[in-house]
Amino acid sequence: MKRFLLPLGIFVGLLVFLGVGLRLNPREIPSPFIGKPAPAFKVAQLHQPDKTISPQDMVGQVWILNVWASWCVSCRAEHPHLMEFAKANVVPLIGLNYKDARIDGIKWLSEFGNPYNLSAFDNDGRIGIDYGVYGVPETFVIDKQGVIRMKYTGPLTPEAIATKLMPMIKELKSA
Repeated sequence: MKRFLLPLGIFVGLLVFLGVGLRLNPREIPSPFIGKPAPAFKVAQLHQPDKTISPQDMVGQVWILNVWASWCVSCRAEHPHLMEFAKANVVPLIGLNYKDARIDGIKWLSEFGNPYNLSAFDNDGRIGIDYGVYGVPETFVIDKQGVIRMKYTGPLTPEAIATKLMPMIKELKSA
């Protein structure tokens, strides 16, 4: 009887782990950056290479950093929703053009519309690496003190904007 209890116990343990794993949302990849200052950078803007952008420029306001690329299929799906979000002008929306050619990023925005207040140009992907980007698109909500408060992995949808981004933005703006 005892020799059956150990395998049964292991089997039940595996079922528990499987059950927990199946309930996790794959879009909610935990980020070690939540609650920590946004990694510093100072890079050229996409449209104006003679001007730079840095998270320090945004201190004092809640803002969003959206990582995108012209070669990204999911970014194309997300883009109309970003255009709608930008119309509301709730917070500054800063793009991070990730591992792209400058001309391709500019062409893509001119073709599909530009929802961003401005885009930083991350040609070699180092900023993305510093932010722990797994793949594009990814979106970060950053508070007035420059601390990352949320990371959303994958293309934003109207539902994600309404149920995740907007409540966080409202909370941070009132703080």
